[in-house]
Amino acid sequence: MQPVLIAFGRAVWSQLHFRMLMLTVLPFVLSIVIWGLALWFGLQPMIDWIQAYFGANDGFRLAGRVLGWFNMDAIKAVLVPLIAMWVLLPLMILTALIFVGTMAMPAIVRHVAGRNYPDLEQRMGGSLWGSLWISSISFIVFLVLWLLTLPLNAIPPLTFIVQPMLWGWLTYRVMAYDALADHASEQERKDIMRTHRWPLLMIGTVTGAMGAAPTLLWLGGALAVVLFPLLAAVSIWLYVLVFTFSGLWFQHYCMDALARRRRAEAQAAAEPRLTATPAVPQLKDIN
Repeated sequence: MQPVLIAFGRAVWSQLHFRMLMLTVLPFVLSIVIWGLALWFGLQPMIDWIQAYFGANDGFRLAGRVLGWFNMDAIKAVLVPLIAMWVLLPLMILTALIFVGTMAMPAIVRHVAGRNYPDLEQRMGGSLWGSLWISSISFIVFLVLWLLTLPLNAIPPLTFIVQPMLWGWLTYRVMAYDALADHASEQERKDIMRTHRWPLLMIGTVTGAMGAAPTLLWLGGALAVVLFPLLAAVSIWLYVLVFTFSGLWFQHYCMDALARRRRAEAQAAAEPRLTATPAVPQLKDIN
């Protein structure tokens, strides 16, 4: 527990650094540009398609019955725009995650390693393609589970349990890989992610709770539809900020775990030499 808390304190201090604060700007701007264009050209066609699908498959009657069970009949009037928003939400998350992973994480690695671990050898056990692969596969699993548990968001207590758990798993998979990609060998990375699984999941769960906060902005019913452009921009910025802090926390913890592992290996390699019995010199017969 102590290494987790130490890494948290270091991550907070690092996040306050001007360079780390500026890391949130470029991913945010790029996400806003991409999603601004996507929403401008694609939001209304998506709403029209959902409207036509519901009308052709008796979806409005079924949805009204389900909403009636939860006393949420007022949402029927804005049901189609809300569905479109909730479909777009995970795609916004993926955009922020990819931009932070490809743009912010290299700077985070250089910042943390240069300031705290300048002598730690880089063994390059990961790659950019490996990071993109892990991010994509993990996000697909996350998306499936997120869609399956989406109805649980209507029950507030479960929202605060399910969302952090999903986010915890996602950030653990993605951030731990990126944090160790440059300095750890492939075997070191696999060993650390296995032996430190529970502390890493703990960090992921806490940051998952932080990552679930922007999702709550989308639970405002009709108000969320009216304020959709503003909520989308605020949500993207919060996702980028949370991902950046998560990267710092994982980076500090993983680098410390790697440094401790290598010190233990060096000490274990040195002990046999120190404890070896000195050879007794043989005396030659003098005739």
